[in-house]
Amino acid sequence: GRVFVWPIIQRVQKISLNTMTLTIESPKVYTQQGVPISVTGIAQVKIQGQNVEMLRAACEQFLGKKDDEVMHIARETLEGHQRAIMGTMSVEEIYKDRKKFSKQVFEVASSDLVNMGITVVSYTIKDISDDEGYLRALGMARTAEVKRDARIGEAEAQRDSQIKEALAEEERMASRYLNDTEIAKAQRDFELKKAAYDMEVNTKKADSDLAYSLQAAKTRQRIKEEQMQVQVIERSQEIQVQEQEIMRREKELEATVRRPA
Repeated sequence: GRVFVWPIIQRVQKISLNTMTLTIESPKVYTQQGVPISVTGIAQVKIQGQNVEMLRAACEQFLGKKDDEVMHIARETLEGHQRAIMGTMSVEEIYKDRKKFSKQVFEVASSDLVNMGITVVSYTIKDISDDEGYLRALGMARTAEVKRDARIGEAEAQRDSQIKEALAEEERMASRYLNDTEIAKAQRDFELKKAAYDMEVNTKKADSDLAYSLQAAKTRQRIKEEQMQVQVIERSQEIQVQEQEIMRREKELEATVRRPA
């Protein structure tokens, strides 16, 4: 908006609401184990213009000051909290869990700077170093640990692969055995059914052969009986013919005897 300023009686003072990037350096700070390390962080801060209370607090603190002065105050505040938190953590924690360290610095510094009307937009660790070779040794140990884990991982992967291959082979053999068993069972069932069928066929054939033999014997017997009957009839007829011939001759003889001389 617009504001009318009375000359001589009133004057205008400006305060920047732009985001400021700060480099936070904490050299040779003793950590929890007493090992000195240096940490460099990068923070982005700005005076909060959206919140009336924070803007009022910022005006009370920084109105009339240059941007460099505001940045210096914010930097010193952040550096103090960065240094303090370094003293509560081990080198390993700071080195390995930078996210945790950054979060703590961000939260503590934010709660302090908010009273000055300054918002901490972001904070991250840029660099960690030491002059004693501790981090180098830690890195070498970590490298050795990573290599060890890699060897272990490779060995475990090879073991898992061998186990999977063994299981696959076992399943294949089991499947093959099952197939062979099923084939053998099917073959056995076929042989049993075939044997039963053959037995049934042979039994029926034997019954048929027996029936045929019996029928043939009966037929031969009947033919023989009929032949015998024919012979009896023929013999009877022959006897009758002979008897008739005898009777005829007797009659002829009687007739001859009775004929006069």
